[in-house]
Amino acid sequence: MMITENRRRTNKSVKTAPGVTRALDAGAPVVALESTVIAHGLPRPLNLQTARACEAAVREAGATPATVGIVEGVPVVGLDEAEIIAFSEGAGPGGRPIAKVGLNNLAAVIANRGWGATTVAGTLRVASLAGLRVFATGGIGGVHRGAADSLDVSADLTALANIPLVCVCAGAKAILDLPKTVEYLETWGVPIVGYGSDEFPAFYSRASGLPVDSRVETPDEAAALAARHWETGGTGAVLVCVPIPSEFEIATEEVENAVCAAMASAARAQVRGKAITPFLLSEMEKLTGGRTLEANRALLVNNARVAGQISASLARQL
Repeated sequence: MMITENRRRTNKSVKTAPGVTRALDAGAPVVALESTVIAHGLPRPLNLQTARACEAAVREAGATPATVGIVEGVPVVGLDEAEIIAFSEGAGPGGRPIAKVGLNNLAAVIANRGWGATTVAGTLRVASLAGLRVFATGGIGGVHRGAADSLDVSADLTALANIPLVCVCAGAKAILDLPKTVEYLETWGVPIVGYGSDEFPAFYSRASGLPVDSRVETPDEAAALAARHWETGGTGAVLVCVPIPSEFEIATEEVENAVCAAMASAARAQVRGKAITPFLLSEMEKLTGGRTLEANRALLVNNARVAGQISASLARQL
């Protein structure tokens, strides 16, 4: 499977799909979407269905979707259908594995001409190089529980502190230490914006008890806040936190019980590092009878829709 020849090279390291190129050249709205959720986050065939649904939600909101990934060593902004299918199957041509790509191994995957699914951090880096300003994901990574001993802090936070995009999410993943994650974001000057909410969402749950820095009600308000953040010297992201649709919400107590049980399973199995998040999410799916999986899909599509709306507004304001 080869990269489409008429993708343009936006700089020396990134290529964009034709539709993304046209949108960027016209100053039209574009939304970046991650590929780790396709290759490593959701089971088949739900991963492919969700990837298509997220792209459709962005289009319905008036923006161009651009799913980001590494294909044969080239960062691509706007994977085509065949590439998205390959990511959903977890392998490139000849069965080449698709790596999970963050900031630490992005260069290595490129240098080795590998295939890679970009995390939040990896997607932010590549999308920024291509000139995008809005990114949609499910939940960001953050400070892991027990980080005082493990020092396990997601590079997503580093990326958010340094890369100037609007990141639309449902808060941070519920398996994390949410208070410490919020504290880290505050330390690095990342505005936490509640979209129709006064509280930081807890991924599967609409509230966490943690206040946001500010609240907006509309895409125009979110876009205006982001524009002012960058105009006044902000060099990092604006985190727009959208609570999960209420019909898919899981009660905080149920989520916490599932997280504790999943973490105990991880400890027994000695799962660590990059493997810990997919392991915990898989365990929680079993513990909740699939409800976390259903919730994850719902919030991903909802966030993509909101991101499309914000991107359309931001394109008018910048």
